Amino acid sequence: MGLQLRALVNYRGYHGSTHAGDWRISVEPVERGLRVTAFDGATPYYLLSAAASAEPAHEWYRNFELAEESYRGLDDHEDHLHAGTFRATLQPGGSLTLVCSTDAKPELEGRAAWEARLGEEQSLLGGWAASQPSLIEQAPAWVRQLILAANQFVVKRPLADEPEARSVIAGYHWFGDWGRDTMIALPGLTLVTGRPEIARSILRTFARFVDRGMLPNVFPDAGETPEYNTADATLWYFEAIRQYYAATRDIELLRELFPVLADIVDWHVRGTRYQIHVDPADGLLYAGEPDVQLTWMDAKVGDWAVTPRIGKPVEINALWLNTMATMAQFARLLERPTGTYESMAKRARNGFQRFWNEANQHCFDVLDGPEDNDASLRPNQIFAVSLPESPLTADQQRAVVDACTRQLLTSHGLRSLAPDQPGYQGRYAGSPRQRDGAYHQGTVWGWLLGPFVLAHLRVYGDPVLAASFLEPMARHLEAHGLGTASEIFDGEAPFTPRGCIAQAWTVAEVLRAWTATVAAAEVAQKVKRGPEASEPPTTLRTTPPRKREPRRKSKAAGGGDG
Repeated sequence: MGLQLRALVNYRGYHGSTHAGDWRISVEPVERGLRVTAFDGATPYYLLSAAASAEPAHEWYRNFELAEESYRGLDDHEDHLHAGTFRATLQPGGSLTLVCSTDAKPELEGRAAWEARLGEEQSLLGGWAASQPSLIEQAPAWVRQLILAANQFVVKRPLADEPEARSVIAGYHWFGDWGRDTMIALPGLTLVTGRPEIARSILRTFARFVDRGMLPNVFPDAGETPEYNTADATLWYFEAIRQYYAATRDIELLRELFPVLADIVDWHVRGTRYQIHVDPADGLLYAGEPDVQLTWMDAKVGDWAVTPRIGKPVEINALWLNTMATMAQFARLLERPTGTYESMAKRARNGFQRFWNEANQHCFDVLDGPEDNDASLRPNQIFAVSLPESPLTADQQRAVVDACTRQLLTSHGLRSLAPDQPGYQGRYAGSPRQRDGAYHQGTVWGWLLGPFVLAHLRVYGDPVLAASFLEPMARHLEAHGLGTASEIFDGEAPFTPRGCIAQAWTVAEVLRAWTATVAAAEVAQKVKRGPEASEPPTTLRTTPPRKREPRRKSKAAGGGDG
């Protein structure tokens, strides 16, 4: 049977679109196929086959309609170049492999390439199994798939004197490596999966870019000056190092990084960019200026910062307390003075009680903002329960978890704003301005499912119940980006996945939370059985449950497409 395939190609960034005009792309015959060079200086890529003939071409196919771009209010037509035609004769039961690659000499035999890929996957799973041997029997297929998915985000970030330096891509298709996302995702992507050496490389790499006590939020693709416009990436850096040390006991890295960490604290005390400073009146961290978005709720359209959160954001101060507690722990380990860090931790803990909103039985989202305190019910307060050092009483912790359960929890994460709050938007749709306006105004974020599960586990002590909140992810892996987890979801049923089809911190935090619930279940079983018992532990339920939506106090009125 004769088979003819036309190869359509393009060359652009993930935010762009192509309208051909008189663009001449070089298409040249090479051994086993074609080399395509978009323009002088562009990275060439190759269209190759070991069993098909290749005939170069240069014909533009115009006005492809792009349905997703149309939905998103973007340029929704594009041109693609017919760069070549491949022809082969197949016998019954035969197969043909075509390879598209920037590698000039890739593996061209399909079965060998497939077996090599399977070998890589087995190696990843084997490393995870060796680091977490007690989890293997309890891990369902979807968790194993997330172990594999975690690998896609770890990339090389070569430095002049360290060509093997690493970083984390925040999501596909639209993100590069972000400081905040990297530090939040790092434990789940590397420590949970049994690759602490990658975590070590990333932590050392980012230390080199600390400036005026701040970690960069964005490393631009083209290597320009990093952007320092985040109040939380630096604080998440401390938490990533804390988790790394807890997993490895690598005192040498701690000793290497401690001067950098101490300098970061000093800058935060005396003040750095964007009015980020410790308020001497209550020991809390203040951050923000007009038209600047410094927290993870960072959507901005032109000069419009959608959720500026100027003042003392609740999660920033939960992180600040944990940073001070972590520094006291590190100082003790390195036999250095601890008094300053312990004192600042105590002041932050005491000052944090200002966040408690007795009337609403949850935390204020921001204190001391331009319009006083912000009582909006948002998920940021969950970190005051999920992080190791909680400044809340046991009753307050339970009230926070209950409030989030009633109004923010969905099958795949937490809403960024409760449905009964002003400005709530239950659909992430429309033009870029409309979507950015909804991004943190009700849109569900998958990564928040991890902290919620950890907070629920802390408050209620039921690992089986806590793990059940993760189970809808089993079905989700087949719904948007196959085998991985999405960035965001609509705030209203059916909670359609949106945004990036693969998001690092969603994958990482779901993995980290699942691992924590299994570990907690094992501890509970040991306590229940006693030291002499020999019966096997109860396995956490791992089959997908029936779809359910948590009970809400109210439903949004008029939530829509922005």
